[in-house]
Amino acid sequence: MTPTIIGPEAEAHLTWTGLTEAIEAGHRLPRAEIKDLFLYRGKDVLLNRAAWIDGLAQLVKVATVFPGNADHGQPTINGAVNLFDDKTGILSAIVDFHLVTKWKTAGDSLLSASRLARKDSRNILLVGAGTVARSMVQAYSAVFPEARFTVWNRSPAGAARMAAEDARITAADDLERAVRGADIICTATMSKEPLIRGAWLQAGQHLDLIGAYNPSMREVDDAAMSRARLFVDSRATTIGHIGEIMDPIASGAITEGDIIADFYDMAGGSFTRRSADEITIAKNGGGAHLDLMTAAYILRCWQNR
Repeated sequence: MTPTIIGPEAEAHLTWTGLTEAIEAGHRLPRAEIKDLFLYRGKDVLLNRAAWIDGLAQLVKVATVFPGNADHGQPTINGAVNLFDDKTGILSAIVDFHLVTKWKTAGDSLLSASRLARKDSRNILLVGAGTVARSMVQAYSAVFPEARFTVWNRSPAGAARMAAEDARITAADDLERAVRGADIICTATMSKEPLIRGAWLQAGQHLDLIGAYNPSMREVDDAAMSRARLFVDSRATTIGHIGEIMDPIASGAITEGDIIADFYDMAGGSFTRRSADEITIAKNGGGAHLDLMTAAYILRCWQNR
């Protein structure tokens, strides 16, 4: 059986709401088994991420991170996504690595926002002006079609470039003012120190935290974490793995019990906003199981095109 090769052209057949529905459906199946393997050579990294969801499929996502490639004009992150048939274990598809990563990352936070942000949210702040922030403009627009976006970046030139690409986007130079005026705040940075202060947050806001993905990274401070109702996409990939959760637990600002729900709790109804005034935070930790749900959705859309 020859596997289906799916490239970036498949994007034309995908929808953000379709993906969030697929992720939600994936979490109604038996809990995923996931495992990561890291190999290192100096600053270079080889990462294998594997997931198995009974009733859906198996996946192995292989990624290389070679920071030195940037000096030669080559991508620093490369990889391949292998999707295997649930019943036979036969390789069913090889899916474009960057396509899966883009849609998985943005779709994860979009699902959180669709459940936790106020339905009347209009003003969305993007903290960071990179690839993920651009994806979030597309994703949020699918659920909040009247949204206007503000972007703040450490480099004002980066924010200005992003604003020039889309009439709905305005660059901001004052982060505190931008935070105070937002309905949804999305952080997608490589920061190792908190950028968002809890003292700046306003009643009714929702925060999607994407960027801090290891123990040494933070995007919001302990005060923000203690003021909000806390949600994660996966307890297994956030608690004990990501500084955004680990540090405030260590300081006593929050406890593990303060994390109200992850995506496996959606069916029970606890992954939801209770009132218009509460502040909610959703930490996007990712995981190979989300890559699997996304790749399976992409394959289905490609087959049905």
